Amino acid sequence: MRFVSRMIAGFCVAPLLACAATAADDVRCLDDAMLVLDASGSMAGTDMNAMRPHIAKVREALAAVVPAVAPKRHLGLMVYGPGSFAKCANITLRLRPGPNSAETIMAEVNGVVPAGQTPLTNSVRKAAEELRFRYKPAVVVLLTDGEETCGEDPCRAARALKAEASALTIHVIGFKVAGAATWLAPGTGSACMAAETGGLAITAHNKDELIDALRKTLTCPLYSEAVR
Repeated sequence: MRFVSRMIAGFCVAPLLACAATAADDVRCLDDAMLVLDASGSMAGTDMNAMRPHIAKVREALAAVVPAVAPKRHLGLMVYGPGSFAKCANITLRLRPGPNSAETIMAEVNGVVPAGQTPLTNSVRKAAEELRFRYKPAVVVLLTDGEETCGEDPCRAARALKAEASALTIHVIGFKVAGAATWLAPGTGSACMAAETGGLAITAHNKDELIDALRKTLTCPLYSEAVR
């Protein structure tokens, strides 16, 4: 963190207010973060051009980003999907945010077997609770290849969460491969969770775009290039 601060000071040739804004952004990009991973049945599917399941590409993308982020930022993992297809309570906290969590996160991601429904709204809500979002800044990164299937309203939920704590940011990464349903624009579907909380809503169509989306939502601008 001291190294990043020195970098900011060295580059601050713009007006003082601009430098202060840059410093504030840098601090926020180091807030505790929870990755909410979609491991519902659709993640076991394949696209029209390959036989590899979606989850395999997600694992590769996470492996390319998480090991570089974890030493700088406390990361946790929430997973939804595995469990009874008839129920929407299939949400599990795999790891609370902590230092150097890459190995544990990747072990959990590599071991997950996609199945079940998509309770993404409640998963994000639970992630925010685990981050103690009412008492300190928090970031939730939702990575999903589908939309809510458990009857909740993600837009309304995001507004309610934001009303309780202004320092909560939800980023939404939609993994939409060939042959999948069209990704909904910001303001609709799960993408509106980002719009309601000042986060990013990013569509990724392949592994490389997933990697780029994860870097944009999990890393700091001043060192994001270094994790490539």
